[in-house]
Amino acid sequence: MACRDGIVLHGHLWPARSPAIGSVIVNPATGVLARYYHYYADFLAGEGFDVLTYDYRGIGLSRPESLKGCGYRWREWGEQDFDAALGFMDVIRPAQPLYVVGHSIGGYLPGLSAKADRIDRMLTMGAQYAYWPDYASGRRLRLFLKWHVVMPALTAIFGYFPGKRLGWLEDLPAGVANEWSFRGARMELTHPAEERSDVLRRFEAVTAPILAVTMSDDDIGTVAAIRRTLGYYRNAQVTQVLLNPEDYGLAAIGHFSLFHSRHRQGFWQDTVRWLRDGINPWSGHGIASS
Repeated sequence: MACRDGIVLHGHLWPARSPAIGSVIVNPATGVLARYYHYYADFLAGEGFDVLTYDYRGIGLSRPESLKGCGYRWREWGEQDFDAALGFMDVIRPAQPLYVVGHSIGGYLPGLSAKADRIDRMLTMGAQYAYWPDYASGRRLRLFLKWHVVMPALTAIFGYFPGKRLGWLEDLPAGVANEWSFRGARMELTHPAEERSDVLRRFEAVTAPILAVTMSDDDIGTVAAIRRTLGYYRNAQVTQVLLNPEDYGLAAIGHFSLFHSRHRQGFWQDTVRWLRDGINPWSGHGIASS
């Protein structure tokens, strides 16, 4: 899968195991391998969707021989990588409705693509772009030190972020790590001044309905963080829901575990109702707009 700037991405296509009812692109979280979502992708294929999972540039199967000096940035994951994924699915499945499942940063990136108006429906889980004051209050200091002090310091030393050896997700290109570490309240301010109005217009071009899931025990993708991200999709019909681990008989779920296979008969089945039919299965858990 080739991007406009020549970078080649790698991933997997999961063909529907029954007559296809739509295409789904799964956007990973930062520093998470695409294979983390393979069980969910296989599940969706069994429900009649053609599913694409892929690694962003610098991650997993799309990692270059060396991350030092590669120059990859967070913004390119949306402007180039997700844009290429949209183009790929539109070529191989041009007549199908196109849906996006975005986890964490993966729910933010679609708005950076010039092709995002092609999306028919979006489902996001913990969609945010790591503005640290939005972290959960009880964990804010610890998360700030981890991602906004230690990460940029190690990135400066190594020329990339060695997250894997620390057990902190995957290694990250320096540009990606630093965009995360130094993100401000307004995301467009991380873009050159002459590009900011265009960035905002791309988000505003998204008109697909968005169902945004927030877990009550998610320290990163809090209600405030999700609301900040979703605010850029000004012309989309956005519905934000707040779920509790107890809703699925669990003590904890947090930012990552919704993609574990134990959710196959619960949360995953609920997501199909939204992706296939546009029905919000959590209508009793809505959060009022601020």
